[in-house]
Amino acid sequence: MKSISIADYKANYLKPRRVKRRVSVKKEHVVSEGEAVLSQHLKAHKIEYMQEFRFNPERKWRADFHLVDTKILIEVEGGIWSNGRHTRGKGYLGDMEKYNSAAVLGYSVYRYSTEQVKSGKAIEEIMVLLGK
Repeated sequence: MKSISIADYKANYLKPRRVKRRVSVKKEHVVSEGEAVLSQHLKAHKIEYMQEFRFNPERKWRADFHLVDTKILIEVEGGIWSNGRHTRGKGYLGDMEKYNSAAVLGYSVYRYSTEQVKSGKAIEEIMVLLGK
């Protein structure tokens, strides 16, 4: 009988194991109801904007809206009545850091709730800001 090493046995007789690898799936941004409505209002008033605007090149922060040719950022804050991310400690602190960074870079940040967007209050104030 011929002897065989364990390494040779594994190499020649065992099926190779498949290594499961974690696949990084980039999350797609889900547009909230407030963002969708504000987008419609801005289009209706022919106000140029960019959504998911990365205002700080050193961080991955994004503003919900940037009004083109201005230094105005608009944030639509969701979950304010349901103990959402923006109203809990860690999220609130993160938002403060983000908004302060925008201010240091010369941006004005205006924050609206979904209810304020849906009622038309947000677009009214934006129109005043732009002198329209």
